[in-house]
Amino acid sequence: MSIKEKYQITRKKIPDDVTIVLAAKKRTAEEVAEAIDAGATDIGENYVQEAQKMYEHLGEKANIVRWHLIGSLQKNKINTALPIFDVIQTVGDFGIAEGIDKRVEKAGKKVIPVYIEINIGSEITKYGVEPEYKSILGLIKKISGNLKHLKVEGLMTMGPRFGDPEESRLYFKKTKEIFDEIKMLDLPNVSMKALSMGMSNSYKVAIEEGSNTVRIGSAVFGER
Repeated sequence: MSIKEKYQITRKKIPDDVTIVLAAKKRTAEEVAEAIDAGATDIGENYVQEAQKMYEHLGEKANIVRWHLIGSLQKNKINTALPIFDVIQTVGDFGIAEGIDKRVEKAGKKVIPVYIEINIGSEITKYGVEPEYKSILGLIKKISGNLKHLKVEGLMTMGPRFGDPEESRLYFKKTKEIFDEIKMLDLPNVSMKALSMGMSNSYKVAIEEGSNTVRIGSAVFGER
């Protein structure tokens, strides 16, 4: 089955109001171009240098999709990342947020939308804010009150990886509860639009628990 067919089948399985961010890690420009031709609107990249190459290889096609950084951003890659990405999904501390804020204007932009990454499983090997409401709210308030070039537009979590996606349900549920609490606060410069959780093996459970943005790679591109 072609990438085009797999994308269109996947798109039909997912509600129209849920954004599919195609995870393009280690994929070729030709594969991503085929997905864009099939109707893909959002592309996610884990690494800035890979995104830069992909962006250049895609040419005009690169301009008709939204680019999401879905991997951790190192401070020394911010200048390269900002001209490419429309959304940074992986802000997990104030230091990286501040670093982004200082460079937004230099990249020719006024504001960059960001999501706060939550380490919902408290995993030592994973990046993100600890899954405590006070910590998450504290970071959002600090960004909201101090950084004029960032707009917090949602939350993102990887969640622990399980063979059985049902085991992720409680983690997705907890993230949605935090999302809803923050959304109700109506904080300045914060617009809680996106809840990014769920991947190829877990997106169905994630959507059931309130996700409106899923990051899908292998379901469309096949296994690497």
